[in-house]
Amino acid sequence: MAGLLKRTTGLVGLAVEAKPIEKLTLVYNKLLTALQDVPKEAAYREYTEQMVNDRLASLQQRPGDLPLLLRSVCLKRNGKVASPVEPDVSKFENKLKVGQIEEIIKQAEDELFLTRKMAGWKTWEPLKEEAPPGQWKWP
Repeated sequence: MAGLLKRTTGLVGLAVEAKPIEKLTLVYNKLLTALQDVPKEAAYREYTEQMVNDRLASLQQRPGDLPLLLRSVCLKRNGKVASPVEPDVSKFENKLKVGQIEEIIKQAEDELFLTRKMAGWKTWEPLKEEAPPGQWKWP
């Protein structure tokens, strides 16, 4: 596993993850579950689900494989256990071009926290009272 060969992320406070693909898949699965509390038509849910599903698809080892999320759902339904796919972490990082996998995991954890907050805030609902005139105008 490429993640185990790395000694440091080079970022203060961000340790190297021993099993980065498993951790990221777990967090993304939790995120998709949390998004179920947000209405399907909410823009936040649409764009967040799209991003998560795209990234999960990037974790495929071979072009014919299902994304890990779909495999885990299928495995849970069938009650079977299969070995996890462990793609090359550096290839995944290079494909996404958004940083090291540990940074991506941290971003996913933060998004999960925000998703749970958004579900509680119900930002998709209309305002309880009319906004004051000019509140939404920018100079």
